Amino acid sequence: MPYKDNKFTITDMDYSAATLDRCSALCERMSLPVTFNAIIQNIYFPLSRLIIEKKQSGPLLVSINGAQGTGKSTLTAFIKLIIESEFKLRVAAFSLDDFYYTRAEREQLGKDVHPLLVTRGVPGTHDIDLIENVLDTLLQGRKCSVPVFNKSVDDRLHPSEWMVYNNSIDVIIFEGWCNNSPVQNRTELINPVNELEEKEDSQGVWRHYANEKLDEYHQRLFKHADMCAMLKAPDFEHIYSWRSLQEQKLKSGMLADQQTRIMSQAELKRFIQHYERISRHTLTHLPETADLVLPIKADHSIDGIIGINDGQ
Repeated sequence: MPYKDNKFTITDMDYSAATLDRCSALCERMSLPVTFNAIIQNIYFPLSRLIIEKKQSGPLLVSINGAQGTGKSTLTAFIKLIIESEFKLRVAAFSLDDFYYTRAEREQLGKDVHPLLVTRGVPGTHDIDLIENVLDTLLQGRKCSVPVFNKSVDDRLHPSEWMVYNNSIDVIIFEGWCNNSPVQNRTELINPVNELEEKEDSQGVWRHYANEKLDEYHQRLFKHADMCAMLKAPDFEHIYSWRSLQEQKLKSGMLADQQTRIMSQAELKRFIQHYERISRHTLTHLPETADLVLPIKADHSIDGIIGINDGQ
């Protein structure tokens, strides 16, 4: 059955039984409902085709933007599976989150620049040198180790537990909550957007620093992407609700011990405010420049795939 949208008309391939079986197995491992098959068929398969059609010589770098709880990790896992299984290409997939500075490094950053930088999240709390090195190494077709960040303990795992890509890579899927997020101008940074900024960043030092670092991310990372796709939440209120569900899942999967850093509802509310400024700005402006936009409904279903030239 053809998949149609404002811009794209894609006739689905006859996907192999092996690929379909692997998708079903991944659904089961992720405890996804049967209804999720519609997203796989109508969104993930066509999106995989669009990515492959972009492929030329050398590794293809795909940047995926999506606020917290929009399903970046799920989408990435399925796209990786489909491309590897159906198109026989080698895929490296990782998150901006895995490049957070260590807890100790962020504590030092909090002393040197601003206390709010102890909390992971905004641009400036990632090791951009490490990200740049990983991307450069993969794009050059060399063996590469990619860090892994454990959110439950709020720290990076030991290098012995990092992901290792021994062979040259055909497609790199790099997802993150602020990937390709537009930079704000100085006027837009004047007024606080929430209680956190009003009380804990009254002089605007933290938000100006994060904005400057976001601009650096664009220059050193995002501009090298061959394609940018955005998972677009309905609004910021849904982002908060979905992030709360993430924390509940994280908590249910951890043994209660003194090592965990699972947040209470009050802590989570404050934590989300660190992301609010950039998230709201991204929801408004990134759809204007992203190559592909995937609008997400309140029930987490996806409306379709919209291209930048659709005149929405």
